Amino acid sequence: MDHAATGPVGRKLLPLPVQMVLGLIGGLAVGLIWPKLGAALQPAGTAFIEAIKMVVIPLVFSAVTLGVARMGSELHRFGRVAAIALAWFFFATLVSIVIGLALNGIFHPGAGASLAGTGRLPANLAASVDWTKYVLDLIPSNVLAAMAGQKVLPTIVFAVLFGMALAAIGPRARPITEALAALLDAMFKLTQWIVGFAPIAVFAIMAWLFATQGIATIAALAKLIGVMYLGIALAILLSWLALWLIGESPLGVTAKVMEPLILGFTTRSSEVTLPVHMEKLKAMGAPDKVVSVVLPLGYSFNLDGSSLYIALAVTFLAEAYGLHLDWAGLATILLTTLIASKGIANVPSGGLVALATVTTAIGLPVEAIAIIAGVDAFMDMGRTMVNVYGNTVAVLLVKRLGGKALEAAEETGSEPVATRHLAAAKS
Repeated sequence: MDHAATGPVGRKLLPLPVQMVLGLIGGLAVGLIWPKLGAALQPAGTAFIEAIKMVVIPLVFSAVTLGVARMGSELHRFGRVAAIALAWFFFATLVSIVIGLALNGIFHPGAGASLAGTGRLPANLAASVDWTKYVLDLIPSNVLAAMAGQKVLPTIVFAVLFGMALAAIGPRARPITEALAALLDAMFKLTQWIVGFAPIAVFAIMAWLFATQGIATIAALAKLIGVMYLGIALAILLSWLALWLIGESPLGVTAKVMEPLILGFTTRSSEVTLPVHMEKLKAMGAPDKVVSVVLPLGYSFNLDGSSLYIALAVTFLAEAYGLHLDWAGLATILLTTLIASKGIANVPSGGLVALATVTTAIGLPVEAIAIIAGVDAFMDMGRTMVNVYGNTVAVLLVKRLGGKALEAAEETGSEPVATRHLAAAKS
């Protein structure tokens, strides 16, 4: 999510996406007209990316742990409904990731954008994998050392297990979950501060990129955006298929939620659409208890568009750097994206942070994220719209398969924790 930038006295300046586009155009101009100056601006972009990486580990740990703990609470209190919702979230995320990986495999948007000279690459990235060691390495013998070493996958594994343990001990976990919520809020604020410098970073990144990489890279980025929107079209079509299978009219549903879809596309913020989206779904006949539980959960844990984007962007970058991703590398991307997308949902400009998480997991150099940052705003609009639409499908699916169970839970006096999720849900 991005907010309009404000000056030192609180007056509104241009919205952040507009500033980033202006930075992109200005960087291209500088890289073309003054290539030596453009090449010298690389450290400014690298500083921005290092700042994003700085928050990744504490953010991943707190968000995944808290998310799993809360999901565990939902499963305990709402049984069948929560299980249906969460199962659908993971299935939809998996399908989105596969779409991204498949589209890269078909169109290869990163081909020809040679970036091999811009960063130091791990010597063994494309080597065959010892699967026994691979699995054992996911279990950190010292979780603090794993975090200090920026090892994302072991950190996620520990966070998932720790979150499950917190859910299992019930009310006694409250002091820890409250501390984690405070840590997460602090990470949100820190990320907002960092993202405030994005226009400057985009200017520096694009100036360096155009000065040192040439037109082939720019053309590849344009191709990436085109492939991304093809993936978005496929995701919408699959959503229509799911709606048809549960007896809903795909075109009718789309027309009824057009307002939150357009709002999400233009503002790049799922949070902004949430109140309108809830009202539209209730007007479509979805029970209040289904909407108030499933939709906030979905806005936190069901980011279909973001998952598609991460899978496509990471494979694009790997290809642009001339790296061959074998089945083990693709499996790492799939697994990391599947889990990380559930824990970074509430982050402003969370797509870049999640992208940092996955690129770190497969060992891509720091400059990799900077290349995507220059055009991230264009893809963010589409992926936010898919996130909103995917959660429309989730609510209607749960209404069809598990709505009666949730209504029964209401009659027994169970109080959903959706209000807490509603206050925090962002993408």
